[in-house]
Amino acid sequence: MKKFRKALVGSLSLATIGLLAACGNNEETETTSSGGTESSGEVTFWFMGDGNEQIQPILDDFTEETGIAVNVQSIPWSAAHDRLLTSVASGEGPDVVQMGTTWMSEFVDAGALMDISEYVESSEDLNPENFYEGNVATTEFDGAYYGIPWYTETRALYYRTDLLEEAGFSEAPADWDELKEAALALSKRGDNMYGFNVDNFDQTFAFMFARQNGAELLNENNEPQFTQPEFIETIEYLNSIVQEGGSPAQDLGLDISQTFGGEGIVPMFISGPWMISVINENAPDIEGKWATAVLPEGPVNNLSNTGGANLSIWNNTENVDNAVLLLEFLARPENQLAFLETSSSLPANMEAWEDEQLQNEFITPFGEQLENSEHMPLLPEWEEIAQTYINHWEQIRLGGADVTEQMEIFNEEAAGILD
Repeated sequence: MKKFRKALVGSLSLATIGLLAACGNNEETETTSSGGTESSGEVTFWFMGDGNEQIQPILDDFTEETGIAVNVQSIPWSAAHDRLLTSVASGEGPDVVQMGTTWMSEFVDAGALMDISEYVESSEDLNPENFYEGNVATTEFDGAYYGIPWYTETRALYYRTDLLEEAGFSEAPADWDELKEAALALSKRGDNMYGFNVDNFDQTFAFMFARQNGAELLNENNEPQFTQPEFIETIEYLNSIVQEGGSPAQDLGLDISQTFGGEGIVPMFISGPWMISVINENAPDIEGKWATAVLPEGPVNNLSNTGGANLSIWNNTENVDNAVLLLEFLARPENQLAFLETSSSLPANMEAWEDEQLQNEFITPFGEQLENSEHMPLLPEWEEIAQTYINHWEQIRLGGADVTEQMEIFNEEAAGILD
């Protein structure tokens, strides 16, 4: 297989996706014949990650093609959200900005991002039909577009083929019943052995499973639905795996080489595509002994979670023409594939998936899963709601609290957050 050259920093959790520096664009501009404005051959771009390694080579190609220099600023993820809020307050910002999909709603509401519908509708490169529907949905609000999909991610199942085979399973679990059966069988291998990781800290994990059970997270009026039977049944299912020993109840404090590699303390888990590189680099001892698969089918579907990042134009920029040119360039399949090479980020452009780089046994399941994947609710309050759930989940899995009672409290608190 073609190994990714570098793992993404961290887990790319949507709760941590962010960027941006409080730096204004004060370049001189001149009016174009079309009535827009353009800078004297420059465009500013706020980038999340290591700009020198991950994006600069691609931007150099853009400069060679257009003659427009790109002033890229690499922003640490840890400081991203606060610096973006500072930029909103000051009114200053870049020309082009990288946005995490779950932050779009918040900053559209704040007026930070430009409505680029006229460019999306007229540009072949920005055409929404080029991209996965789940990613396009994170750019559209009230019928207007505020960004274009750049890279995507979804969640799939990682599993140790050798250990499952020893436990009597020749393939990845196909549905919830098989997932729990395999998890419990694998946990019988000895003390401190488990079968599957019920992620206790991922803000999308339980909600993703709930959707697989047909749960409606919010109704059409954005009222929480966490006391509905489908949601409660899901939490009870996940909790049963933990309480019966199939999953660790607490963080083991071990790295991937210990949990997934070696003896395989936790031989099944759900995560994004960045873990392919992490496993290759940190658990080389299990080469040929693991695989990826689409998620096991729930009672209704096997819906996964769509994540990733978009590219937007800062609302106060006077450098719109150059900003649009950069968006068009980065939206092309060949340039999204180039970004795949430098960052291990999967392209949101569907045409890019025809490339041989993405035709290998580990990546293919993610491409299949993207066809059945949906973003979390696009609300500014969603991350707070998700964190509130995690607090109640802790009471359930560690404190033995009643699931129904905890979900009733959670539902009331979520309604309060939305109010």
